[in-house]
Formats: sequence, structure tokens, C-alpha cells
Amino acid sequence: MARLVLVGLPGVGKTTLARGLGEYWRCTTLDTDDLIAASEGMPAARYLREHGEVAFRQREIEALSQALESDAVVATGAGVVTTSAARGLLEGEITLWLDCDDETLVRRVGDGDRPLLGEDHRHALALLRAQREEWYRSSARLRVDSSGSPDEVRQRVLDELERVSP
Repeated sequence: MARLVLVGLPGVGKTTLARGLGEYWRCTTLDTDDLIAASEGMPAARYLREHGEVAFRQREIEALSQALESDAVVATGAGVVTTSAARGLLEGEITLWLDCDDETLVRRVGDGDRPLLGEDHRHALALLRAQREEWYRSSARLRVDSSGSPDEVRQRVLDELERVSP
């Protein structure tokens, strides 16, 4: 079982936060995109472009399943919640939904390799939010605003986890 699983739109800072929490807790961090890249021998974005979203989502489920077996902070791909199989895997986990305003997302994704965002990142992110928001909400126990510096976001997450722990 993972220590914490992070979900959210592209640009919310899942990978950055996972690394920060891993350093803070002195534990492993895993990124499902990195696991896909290692198993497929190419970056996750390239695999998605070359093999399509259906094949990519299957690899993502396999990577998520693998990651959840360890005591790690797990950063997921932004679309992990789109499949019922992945949402089922998240049910038994402490899952945190990172979210922030669209302006911050657009700034953070910049010109990065984001195959599902196309040319108009602002429009694509708004569409993804509309499509996925309910899945993020139902998959996560907690929701934290990820605007601000990595240290600020990490502290918000630690405060929220402390607030809800028994």
C-alpha cells in the first residue's frame, strides 16, 4: 500500500510534490509515467502518441498497480482517474487531489510535451477539468490547493494530513 497517492490535472505539481514529500518522509517516490517509460523504453508521452490512449491507459493501470505495492509517495499521470480499473485501485489508498486555478496550470505546463493538450493548452485544460473533476473528487479523500511554491504546497499537504489523521 502506498503512503500517499497524488492525482490531478497536468501542471498541478504531482511529481514535484511527490519528490518533496519523499525527501521530508525519507521514503521512495514513484511516478507512474516514469514506470511506463522504464517498461516501454520510451518516455510516457511518446508511448501515448505512438500507441494511442487506450494502450497507454492499460500501461498506466499496470504502473499504478506496481507503484501501489510499495511504501512510496506516488505521482500519477493526470488521466489515471479516467478508467474505472484505476479508480478501483485508488479506493483503498490515501489519495490526495491537487488542484489549482487554470492560469497557474497554463503557466506551469508551458511548452512541455503534453500530447493530450494539443496547441491550445488553456482550452484543453478547461476541457479536461470539466471531464475529470468528478473522478478526481470521488477518487481522493483530500483536496489541496497546489498554487504557490513547492514548499508552501508541501506544508499545506502536511497540515491537511495532520488535520484528518486520527
